Amino acid sequence: MASEAAPPFFVESILFLSATVVAVPLAKRIGLGSVVGYLAAGIAIGPYGFDFIQSAEGIRGVAELGVVLLLFVIGLELEPARLWRMKGDIFGLGTSQVAACGAALIALFLAIGQPLNVALIAGLGLALSSTAFALQILQERGQLSTPYGQRAFGILLLQDMAIVPFLALIPILSPNQGAASWMDILQEIGITITAVGAVIVAGRYFLTPLFTLLSAVRAREVMLAAALLVALGSGGIMHAAGLSMALGAFLAGVMLAESSFRHTLEADIEPFRSLLMGLFFISVGMSLDLGLVADNWRVVALGVIAVMGIKGVLIWGLSRLFGSSNSDALKIAVTLPQGGEFAFVLFTAAAGAAILSVELLTQLIAVVVLSMLMTPVAGLAHDLLARRLQSRGVEPTAIERISDTRPTVLVIGFGRFGMMVSQMLTSEEIEITALDNRADRVAYARKLGYHVYVGDATRPDVLKAAGADEAVLIALCIENDRVMGQAIDLIRSHFPKAKLYCRATDRAHALDLTRRGVDFQIRETFESSVTFGRAALEALGIAPDRIGQIEDDVRRRDQERLDMQLKDGPLAGADRLHRVTPRGVDDAEEVSPREGARDETSDTARS
Repeated sequence: MASEAAPPFFVESILFLSATVVAVPLAKRIGLGSVVGYLAAGIAIGPYGFDFIQSAEGIRGVAELGVVLLLFVIGLELEPARLWRMKGDIFGLGTSQVAACGAALIALFLAIGQPLNVALIAGLGLALSSTAFALQILQERGQLSTPYGQRAFGILLLQDMAIVPFLALIPILSPNQGAASWMDILQEIGITITAVGAVIVAGRYFLTPLFTLLSAVRAREVMLAAALLVALGSGGIMHAAGLSMALGAFLAGVMLAESSFRHTLEADIEPFRSLLMGLFFISVGMSLDLGLVADNWRVVALGVIAVMGIKGVLIWGLSRLFGSSNSDALKIAVTLPQGGEFAFVLFTAAAGAAILSVELLTQLIAVVVLSMLMTPVAGLAHDLLARRLQSRGVEPTAIERISDTRPTVLVIGFGRFGMMVSQMLTSEEIEITALDNRADRVAYARKLGYHVYVGDATRPDVLKAAGADEAVLIALCIENDRVMGQAIDLIRSHFPKAKLYCRATDRAHALDLTRRGVDFQIRETFESSVTFGRAALEALGIAPDRIGQIEDDVRRRDQERLDMQLKDGPLAGADRLHRVTPRGVDDAEEVSPREGARDETSDTARS
């Protein structure tokens, strides 16, 4: 019996996955990064390589969703207040970069004899850098949150917005169409403002209540579906208005950046983003016509050198002009010299409007793809040069060497216990991030001014999104013993550098935590019970010195009983419960009540 035909896209999926698992590890092994690996995989399996897949157009529509999800995740990391602080980089440096690089490249195309309409589209398109490519490189290097990473991101945001007026130029410059009327232009502006306003209003007032309602279902797949719906739906609204889908997703992410669901959303979206971004870069590699490059290698090579050289020099100069150090300006320049994914959109639309010839279109696409391919090489060369200079005694600037050494703490479980722990830490201005799996509890804590987010302590992706890999200490204040056990195993496996401080619900739980080797554990009622007992003794007229003796003796006997229970079982040490504290306890055996609690419990945790 003959087998049925494979489902649609099945063979292509096998090819994509196979090429990825071979090319990406090899590229990372030689220090070029995963993006080059994806591009190489696309070149190999595409129509201009081994021709396993005949066209990249069929997958690019799906693959571009990776850029949409990338901008959504980036938006989640940027609170509106922080975005407002970046306005100088976005509208000042970003606008200057697009204008300066665009003008220089337009002049270059005019100098080689291209007509004005072609020069405008080609120059402005090549002035845009690759948001997907640059952000992937910055994230891989862990430098997106650095000053130069944020400045580069500000430039990319402005470029994403600039694609809108660039696309609006096409009907004006096309030889087949008349000039657009003022009414048409005003209508486009009105649609743009309406679309942006709709995304902002929806994100501000409707999304958090929606996720609060859905979280009560406690079904992860529902939250995942809602996260994808928000990211893709906001992108769809902007696309319908003729704007960038990625820009719409970014705005939705920014509106959710202050939401208590931020880290859970980021963790849910991340696997889809990573896979689709890889698919996007593969589709870009498939677009590289190797035959065209071979036939016109001088033109293409000069084009790559000219684009990367002009953009690199101008970006470096403008970054210095806007206050970056020389080192940061160089890093920005080697991060953003390539052509971008929006160039494909602009050039394809221009070819459809008879502005660009097919031959020039393919040459421009080849320049964009090869400039992407050469960017990691330029970054690698910069790093090698920096290390060589440093080995000769040329140190980084003081700003680059100084880092924030204040410790960070991740508090998991934000009930009464976790809130009091957080109050102690924030009183010393220690930075904390807190997670709890109950949306109502999180909403109440956020009204009190705490940075608390909805999150599951047994999901490593959520903990990583909340900063567990950078936390000096993780405080597990969870009420559920089983969940805490799972969290301890997970944290020890994925975040071994963090100290583990745990809340024990009772004596049996304290013994279990001690056996697990946590750094510190304390029974949630122990200190309050001792304090209550002290108050009762004071009310009965017992002398303060005698009360101190009793407390010290009770703490010592409790610790002895814990040690015996660890060795001989839960019933051991019962005789330690009913002894009368002798008067005149030897001073050498006394310990401070507060210090005794901390030291004895710590000794138990270490044993």
